[in-house]
Amino acid sequence: MAVKAKGWAHSFPMSQGVRAGREWTRGRLESLPWTAAEPDTVDAIVLAVSELITNAHVHAHSDAQLVLTWDGDCLQVSVHDEDPSLPRPRDPEPGAVSGRGVAIVRELADEWGTKCQRHGKTVTACFRPAGPAAAAQAQASGS
Repeated sequence: MAVKAKGWAHSFPMSQGVRAGREWTRGRLESLPWTAAEPDTVDAIVLAVSELITNAHVHAHSDAQLVLTWDGDCLQVSVHDEDPSLPRPRDPEPGAVSGRGVAIVRELADEWGTKCQRHGKTVTACFRPAGPAAAAQAQASGS
């Protein structure tokens, strides 16, 4: 089976902010053939990127290394930070302005996970577009 993957990587320093991550992600997604027909999936990916970069900056006090990979089936979002502590779902009080990031990513993604590493952790989320353009591309690439 031949798998053709496409990917991008970028580091977002704490000083750069989360907006740069959202804009950069939208720009990369525009090159994929299914994104125009899947605006809800694109919005979910961008929101997840925003939450994961925010968590890296706010909770890990770290720059965020973002990797996006499209393999014909799943758009994989991976964010690495320098804190080895794994994120955990919280139960924020009503009206609290933080504490929902992990729950948002879990709800939006088809799959998600975390991995401790020597110098921090990586949080990943997989998004599978449902439309015919994505299915046609997956079939053409042999997935």
